[in-house]
Amino acid sequence: MRADAERPSHNWEPAPPDVRRLPPAWLIQHSFATGTGYSALRVTGDALMRHVSRALAAICIGLLITPLAACGSDSGGSGESGAIKIGVPVPLTGDSASAGQDILAAARVAADEVNAAGGVNGRKIEIIEADDACSAQQGAQAAQKLLNSGAVAIAGGYCSGAAVPALPIYGRRSVPFVLDASTNPVLTDTGDGKVFRTCGRDDKQGLFAAKFMTDQLKAKRVAVLHDNTTYAKGLAEAAANSIKQAGAAEVVYLDALQPGQSDYTPVLTKIASTTPDVAYYTGYFAEAGLLLKQRAQLGLKFPLVGGDATTDATVLKTAGTAADGYIATTAPLPKDLPTASSFVTSYKSKTGADPGPFSVYEYDAVKVLAKAIGDAKSTDGAEVTKALHAIKDFAGVTGKISFDQKGDREGLLYITVTVKNGEFTGYKKLDDAGTQWVDVKPA
Repeated sequence: MRADAERPSHNWEPAPPDVRRLPPAWLIQHSFATGTGYSALRVTGDALMRHVSRALAAICIGLLITPLAACGSDSGGSGESGAIKIGVPVPLTGDSASAGQDILAAARVAADEVNAAGGVNGRKIEIIEADDACSAQQGAQAAQKLLNSGAVAIAGGYCSGAAVPALPIYGRRSVPFVLDASTNPVLTDTGDGKVFRTCGRDDKQGLFAAKFMTDQLKAKRVAVLHDNTTYAKGLAEAAANSIKQAGAAEVVYLDALQPGQSDYTPVLTKIASTTPDVAYYTGYFAEAGLLLKQRAQLGLKFPLVGGDATTDATVLKTAGTAADGYIATTAPLPKDLPTASSFVTSYKSKTGADPGPFSVYEYDAVKVLAKAIGDAKSTDGAEVTKALHAIKDFAGVTGKISFDQKGDREGLLYITVTVKNGEFTGYKKLDDAGTQWVDVKPA
């Protein structure tokens, strides 16, 4: 039984705080003069008709206050006329704000291109954003804000920790969610088929990282460091488990730092005491830059490898020359993708800056949603979700895109990049068979 269909108590409850959006169930429950809710339906004859009339009157008042509230949708993109609203939840405040701004700009580039080509089913695409601040609480609030603003589909999600609590909110309205950067496996494992990714998964990246460190860096002793966020902890555990299962190396350290600090020398010193051949840091770019800088100041020799949240240019600004030779596992960056050259040009023309690492995956997320809405000839969530599952080999700027049954992107995705001449550049990747390491060729 749904929660909103359960028999209410006989206690009179106060109105919801937003009186403009009174739910019909609440209106019915609280419209009877006796205050006994559904129990009043036990009366018969004229009394019953009086109670029902009051209930219907209350519903009508509610519908006049919010015309579309009973339909569970808002005016704008959720109907079959006007602009089609695609919501973009990203961090616009906090340490990850630069990544969020980059993703939002990429979404707008994609929407502008779709609109210039005639839109979708004769309608324009409109991008609406909400700040999730990379936090669980604000992630849920951002999701509700986007739905209240009429979003019929979602493209974004930089931090897994903010995306996970948003899932049930989108799910209750059957709104499809295409992730551009949130890589925690739980997002598609429990997404009930309504969640998709243009990016990869942490378990696949963890396996890739483990193989790279043991194959290419010849590591026998590996330290793994995360920051206790949903994303970072998941990637750290995936890498550590892959190392243990392969039996090619020993995990000598697995722990977390406290994000937002300015001094990580105690953490680095503790890692050094385990004499690792390499340390793998799976947190975000703000801390990665400090770790590189302070590692150099301490004169530590073990290499530091990072995950895909450490390829932001902020790392280079923070670490300076200490970032030289730094390696990170990541999905291909815009400059490493031959198919992304036109996007890079458009992005730079509109923003005056180079696109960040996840910009291309957001661009593709918006484009693939536009195709699905066009194929469905509807903005109905169930129909758009069905169309997304039917997409095969969509020509994205990040390569061909197809989704498996869970909504994950099919195929090999991860590469390594290294810092050379003050910028991230492609380094090594596995061949199409996934068996041999080859150089990443410049785009």
